[in-house]
Amino acid sequence: MPSSFPTETLVSRTFSSDSFSSSIWPTEPLAADGFLASVGNISGSGALRCTYKEDFKRILLPAVYSLVFLLGLPLNAAVILKIWRTRPNLSKNNIYMLNLAIADFLYVMSLPLLIYNYGSHDYWPFGEFTCKLVRFQFYSNLHGSILFLTCISVQRYVGICHPMAMWPKQGGRRLAWCVCGGVWLVVVVLCAPTFHFAATGIQRNRTVCYDLSTPKNSVSYYPYGMALTCLGFLLPFMGVMVCYCRMALILCRPVSYQGVSMATGEKRDKAVRMIIVVAAVFCISFLPFHFTKTVYLVVRSLPGAPCETRNLFSIIYKCTRPFASMNSFLDPILFYFTQPRYRQSTRRFVLKVTSLSYKGTSV
Repeated sequence: MPSSFPTETLVSRTFSSDSFSSSIWPTEPLAADGFLASVGNISGSGALRCTYKEDFKRILLPAVYSLVFLLGLPLNAAVILKIWRTRPNLSKNNIYMLNLAIADFLYVMSLPLLIYNYGSHDYWPFGEFTCKLVRFQFYSNLHGSILFLTCISVQRYVGICHPMAMWPKQGGRRLAWCVCGGVWLVVVVLCAPTFHFAATGIQRNRTVCYDLSTPKNSVSYYPYGMALTCLGFLLPFMGVMVCYCRMALILCRPVSYQGVSMATGEKRDKAVRMIIVVAAVFCISFLPFHFTKTVYLVVRSLPGAPCETRNLFSIIYKCTRPFASMNSFLDPILFYFTQPRYRQSTRRFVLKVTSLSYKGTSV
């Protein structure tokens, strides 16, 4: 079989939209996200179909996912072990960080399957349930990270802007664990439809694992995809930005200003570092992915969109997909920058290792 297909193929027969499925056309030039860019210009004489050019994925995605795996696995494991050792005295912030690290660790563990999949030209030999599970892990980690970062931001906002409030202190760690349980429940409910839309199929005589949906479900996926973006990203993102704007107003006040004394010194510096790191995670990881995904869903739902336009936005969206995975090693950096004791212990460990290696080389 040739590895590439012409950009456009004219079909001389008339087909319904349901007939554009990989089971009927085993050599159909489909995109791996489950959408066939061929619905435009359907008439009594024929339908115009086109192929997404996705050779870039076979280099970009395995390389980025390998980097995320090599960095994310040890970093998240270190965060989990570090927090778990202090579990009798866990702060509410560390409870949220622990759950965030667990979500990232579970996702990173699934990356070897995706590395093999994209490195072998989208070939998926691991079965349909594994396909659904891996796609679920991606989206549950993505939106779980967003929600846990939102919890951390709200926790810091209350400490900075409402230091004398008693309601956040009621319940303590038990309340934080209940909030984390609620977050996991929301994530499962939001991402559960992934098990319906994600599936395996036959494409170019080989088994593939669709990311967004199968071809026949591409239209029904659109409202779910938009709802997932709004509920799982847009609302938390707006909440985080409101908290940070309010915190910035407090932290930028002079130290002598009323209400700033509780946010001075180490607490102020810690809050500033958290604002910078969380804002960077949102801007690097979450914002580009969700923006390009939303635009792509809109473009691919337009029946008259040209093949070149669909292909362009498909490439843009899939180039931002690796950025969404980078939060798996950016989140441990958040923990590092917001935990002075962790930075100090890490610094002592690095100095100890370097001093031992220096003594070894000088012998």
